[in-house]
Formats: sequence, C-alpha cells, structure tokens
Amino acid sequence: MRLKDKVAIVTGGAHGMGEAEARLFAAEGAKVIVADILENGTARVAADIRASGGEAMAARIDVTSESEWMDLIAKALAAYGKLDILVNNAGISGSSVGDPDGVEGWHRIIAVNQTSVFLGTKLAAEQMMKTGGGSIINISSIMGFVGSASAHPGYHASKGAVRIYSKAAAVRYGPSGVRVNTVHPGYMPPMLNAVLRPGFGRMAGVHSTVWILAMTAAFIRRATLNSRLSFHCG
Repeated sequence: MRLKDKVAIVTGGAHGMGEAEARLFAAEGAKVIVADILENGTARVAADIRASGGEAMAARIDVTSESEWMDLIAKALAAYGKLDILVNNAGISGSSVGDPDGVEGWHRIIAVNQTSVFLGTKLAAEQMMKTGGGSIINISSIMGFVGSASAHPGYHASKGAVRIYSKAAAVRYGPSGVRVNTVHPGYMPPMLNAVLRPGFGRMAGVHSTVWILAMTAAFIRRATLNSRLSFHCG
C-alpha cells in the first residue's frame, strides 16, 4: 500500500472524480476525509470505503468559506493527528450558472473553482509545514490552457487561475516540503451540476493521475499533468 497511514482530504468527494480519488487513496492505505457540500453523498462514500476495509470519515464543507475550511482541517487533525494530502477537486460546471455574460454567475464560478483552491491550499500548507511537508493536488482543466466558444468564460478563467496560482504556491511552500501540483483533465464524465449538451462528454481516468501526483518524488513541486500523463514542469 503506497499511501499507508497517509491522511488525505478530498473535496468534491461525494461523487464523480472526487469519489474515485477517495476510493483509490483508501485502497492504497490512506485515511481519507471525504468532503463535500452534499452530506448524503459523503456519508455513502465514506461508509462504502469502511465496508471495504478502508478508513474514511465524511465531512461537510462549503469550499467558498474560509471558516469551514478551518473547521475541516481541524476535524482531520482531531481524527488522525496530521494532514499529508489535500486534493482540491470540488468545482462547478460553467453550464450550471446559465448566462455566460452574467456577473452573478461569473462570481459563483470564481468562488467555487478558484477562491476555494486558494483557501484550501494556504490553510493546508500552513498545517503541513508544521509536520515536515505534504502534497497538494489542485484539479484544473484543459480549459485552463485554451479558450473556446462553447464553455463559460468564467470557467476558463477560474481553471487558468488555478494553474498559475498553483505554480506560485509551489514556489512559496516548496522550500518547506509542501508540494503543489495541478492536474488538467480533458473531457471527463459530466459534473453533477452540468447542463448536458448533445455530443458533450468527458473521458474517464484522471483519478490515476491524481494518485501519481500524491506519490511523486519530493523534487517535483511545480508539475502540471494533463489527461495524457505528460509533464510540464515549471
């Protein structure tokens, strides 16, 4: 078990990629805090992990709230005594907010997809530095590299910001042993809150890249992985 006795928080863990990440980490021996705003989903995933012989607990979080991030990390420390891994996976689809030119939708996407990553990264890093380091994996998107006519501009902006912020965080926290990396999935199974369009889908498999980043050598502190598993180190 390559993650034996590691403690990991996975946000957006109630379904989809986050659920797959939580299950994979637990199967490799990690103690997983399955965090999401959807409490029924986190309870189900955590219970399934425990029933399969793994160790997990469910936790509710609104990732846009700094106080709830502080509470989540405190719960992890109370339960397991440390924090080794954070996967900032929670996010919303651009199609979930409707009007691509609406200010309210723009702010909502930025809050959930971008500000949450800032909050989680800085608070987790502060704790990890106290215990010698850790690994933070921020889920961005291929949409953080390119523009498109179909996706919400706020989604592109939020995912591009995650990529660049993570590089800055890697430089800031790397000397203290905290690795910060990003994963940029291509098309994956649709998000729970997405409004589906004909012919639109997402290819599976990104949870494998997340697992690889959680395992990666300490010298890789500013890596970007796309869904084809090619490295772009900065």
